[in-house]
Amino acid sequence: MDARTRFRDRLAARPLLADGAMGTLLFSRGVPQRAALDELVQTRPDLIGAIHREYLAAGADLIETATFGANRHRLAPYGLSNQAGRLARRGAQLAREARDVAGRDVLVAGSIGPLGAPTREILHLDEAAVRAAFREALDGLLEGGADLFMFETFSVLDHLRLAIDEARRAADLPIVALMTFGEELELPDGTPAAEAARMITALDVDVVGVNCGAGPQGCLDALSAMGGSRRAILPNAGLPQRIEGQFVYAADPDYLAAMTPLFVAAGAAIIGGCCGTTPAHIRAMRTALDAIALDAIAPDARPAETPTRPRRTVTIAATSSATDTSDTPPPTRLARAITERRFVISVEIDPPRSVRIDRTIAAARLLQDAGTDLVNVSDSSMARVRMGAMAVAFGIQHDLDLECLVHFTSRDRNLMALESELLGAHALGVRNILALTGDPPRIGDYPAATGVWDVDSIGLVEILSRLNRGEDAAGTPVGAAAGFTIACAFDPTAADAATEWDRLERKIAAGADLIMTQPLYDIAQVEAMDREARGRFGPRGFPLPVLLGVLPLQSTRHAEFLHNEVPGITIPDATRAAMREAGERGVEVGLELTLAMLEQVDHLAAGTYVMPSFGRYEQAAELVRRLRSRHPIDA
Repeated sequence: MDARTRFRDRLAARPLLADGAMGTLLFSRGVPQRAALDELVQTRPDLIGAIHREYLAAGADLIETATFGANRHRLAPYGLSNQAGRLARRGAQLAREARDVAGRDVLVAGSIGPLGAPTREILHLDEAAVRAAFREALDGLLEGGADLFMFETFSVLDHLRLAIDEARRAADLPIVALMTFGEELELPDGTPAAEAARMITALDVDVVGVNCGAGPQGCLDALSAMGGSRRAILPNAGLPQRIEGQFVYAADPDYLAAMTPLFVAAGAAIIGGCCGTTPAHIRAMRTALDAIALDAIAPDARPAETPTRPRRTVTIAATSSATDTSDTPPPTRLARAITERRFVISVEIDPPRSVRIDRTIAAARLLQDAGTDLVNVSDSSMARVRMGAMAVAFGIQHDLDLECLVHFTSRDRNLMALESELLGAHALGVRNILALTGDPPRIGDYPAATGVWDVDSIGLVEILSRLNRGEDAAGTPVGAAAGFTIACAFDPTAADAATEWDRLERKIAAGADLIMTQPLYDIAQVEAMDREARGRFGPRGFPLPVLLGVLPLQSTRHAEFLHNEVPGITIPDATRAAMREAGERGVEVGLELTLAMLEQVDHLAAGTYVMPSFGRYEQAAELVRRLRSRHPIDA
């Protein structure tokens, strides 16, 4: 019996459990973020082998070689372009050695990733160059003893086609082809997941599937769109956030275990993890797979409960540090509204993913007519490429009598660029800034891109404060004092509450004027936040005004996704239960829950910050109208 037949027979018997992330564990063990990870099979074979063994001990049936980027183009920046084949061979050998130690019938999958980020240079390589680069990796993996080839995280179909064809020429081994999709369940060229799966399946591969992406639910949606059986799914552990230089992912092992029956019901024959997953995740998924009776799973099966996580909470007071003196520009409308103790209502708007801004302006006009004080313009949130936030804010303020607050991240700009763009924004009248560190690029449209992060959000607050004093970060005068209103973000339900509170204190000390929280969902969270603030800052609570973040829920699925996969969002059990009971009334119940919570705690807040989900600005406008009936602008 040949290797492909044996592989397919094994998949038919029961789903295979693949391993989880390699890079996540390497980074957690001190390997620098920008190191040549593929070289570690030569320089740190002990570390690579140990990680393989940990996944085998967790119950993996298939382990991937640590060779995702072992091709001449990815290795070139490290001066290792001529080492691709050698590193691929050594990677396969290490995985086989780990399997030998485990003594189990485990498959070794030769991991092959794209040739690099989809830059113009990579996309315009000729066919011969693409084939040659993949062939080096394929030959090395064959020499090292890989049992199958696993192409993963592909978003360029032409390159994947060539890679598969070259693999078929190299050997008659099983081939697993995994693609990664955006929120729209399409590849960057617009090919839908179902069509992409059909095209790749026609190339005589053994398994087609999805990996990486925005998390378990996003990958499950892509897998369901593909249809069919003998699929594979290896999602990220939700979305990451950057904490003290490390990426921390949202989805815990219990959540991945709860999602496992859904993966199987959607046709997955190979299940595993990508970025952020650890041996703990794989162990939990092993337990879930072992408990599944395949003939008892309905296609629409859903876990009755998903795991809860520790919750933390915070407080709110209404004071202001905004001033208006002859030495500074007049305060922004936001600063004036807070000083006058008016209840501020702000709504977030996403910039367009195109060169047209018309619909964004229309959304802002809708919110303005509903009574919104200002709109927040996100800055490529989730590391998805969109029109620049500053340009969108200027466009809105140019066309409408509506002030903007720009989410400004330190992810994409070095120190010079940060200051230059802020000076330009001030000159154009964009003077409300939310200082953010920014989501990691690896979760977005260009996972191979790198963040800059010369400073984090605390450093960005300091830069803004110095500009408000009339000098740049180096102490050089900038001609006059700026008049920025500086907002900072705060996650009251952060798992690491002590660090989050400490960072908030540092942001306040750095010169922030306003605090904006991540979404909260019940009065208990807000009251706990208030108690903690009074304990830290004194009987008046926060020394700065606070805009209470709210994100109206749409459905029970929406609630579970936010709770389990999105960093910074914790939804109480009671709220998620209410959404389960809401059924088809999910949207209205989400609004009612948000309004009820705000009415009970509005005395603790300077206002609210509304985050519409999925661009549903009509729902946000309705929430604003209802809030305005309680808090008139001229009150």
